[in-house]
Amino acid sequence: MKRWNLVLTGYGTIGKQVAALLEQRQERYREKYGADVRLVGVARSTGGIYAGEGLTRAALDAFGRTERASDASFSGTDFMRSCYGDVLVEAGPSDIATGGAGLAYIRCALEQGMHVIAVSKGALVTDYANLSGLARKHGVSLKISGATAAALPTIDLLQYNVAGCEILAVEGVFTGTANYVLTCMMDEGISCEEAIARAQQMGVAEPDPTFDLDGWDTACKVTILANAAFAGQLKLADVPIMGVRDVSRKQLAAWKEAGLTPKLVGSIRKTSAGVRAAVELLAVEPTHPFASVKGTTKAIRVETDVMGELLVIGGKSDPTAAAAAALKDLEHIISR
Repeated sequence: MKRWNLVLTGYGTIGKQVAALLEQRQERYREKYGADVRLVGVARSTGGIYAGEGLTRAALDAFGRTERASDASFSGTDFMRSCYGDVLVEAGPSDIATGGAGLAYIRCALEQGMHVIAVSKGALVTDYANLSGLARKHGVSLKISGATAAALPTIDLLQYNVAGCEILAVEGVFTGTANYVLTCMMDEGISCEEAIARAQQMGVAEPDPTFDLDGWDTACKVTILANAAFAGQLKLADVPIMGVRDVSRKQLAAWKEAGLTPKLVGSIRKTSAGVRAAVELLAVEPTHPFASVKGTTKAIRVETDVMGELLVIGGKSDPTAAAAAALKDLEHIISR
C-alpha cells in the first residue's frame, strides 16, 4: 500500500474541514486506491505541528484551540521542508496583491517535488504561469479546483471534459454570496444591507463581504481559469470588475417590470487581441439559463465548436464544499 503524507497550510475554517474530511475518508482511500493517506503537518502564520506517523485528532484539536502570538522565528517554508510530504494542500488566506505566504508555500512544495492542491487564490492569481511551469519541471500536479468555484466543476470541465474542442466562450455565476444577495434583493425587495446581514447570519457571507460583493472573488476565478485553461497571460488588473452593492431599488424595480434577472457574471472569451475576461452585472432574459440560478447556487456555461453548449448548475458555497473540492483533486492525484 502506497503511503501519502499530506501537509496542510492554513488552519482556518476551510483547513479544519479539510482535516476532518481526510480523517473520515482514510478507509475509502485504502479500499479504493490502495493509498495510506496521512496528515502529517499543519502550519499557520503562528507556527506548525508535525508528526511523521500522522497527526492525531487530539493534536489537531489542541492546535486549533491554541491562539498563540506569532513566533518571529517561525518559517513556514522551513517547516514544510522538515515535513517530508508528498502533497501540499494550501488553504491559507488569499493575498491577491502579492501571493502572500501561500505563494511561498506552493513554490517550496513544487521545488521539493510535492504535488500541490491550492484552495486559496492569491498565488494562482499572481503567478499561475510560473507555478504551473515549476510543476511540469518537477513532474508533479498543481490542482486548483478549490480555488475556481470549489464544488462547481470548472477547471476539470474546461481541461478534461471538452478536450479536443475549441472553447469559444465561458461565462458563469461563480460567487455564491453575491448571487444570494442579488436573489434576496430581487425576489424579496429587501435592501442590499439587509441581504448581506442575512447572509452573514447564515454563514454564507464573511464578516467583511467586500471580496465577494465587489466582484473581486469572481475576477480572481476568471483570471485563474483564463490562465490555466486558455494559456492566457492575464493579470487581475486586466479584468474589468463590477459588483452588486450599488444596485438601487429603482433599478431592481425596472428589471422586475421588464422581466429581467440581475446576475454577477464572470466571462472569458478569445479575441483577436488574445484572451479577455470580465466581471459584469448583467440583467438576463427569462430564457437565459442563469435566470433560474437562485440563492447561493452557482453555474458555468461553456460554448464549444463541436460539442455545442454545456451547462452545469449547482455546487454548495460553504467551507465543507471547498474542502471537498480540494479532496476531489487529491483523489485524482492518488488514483494515477
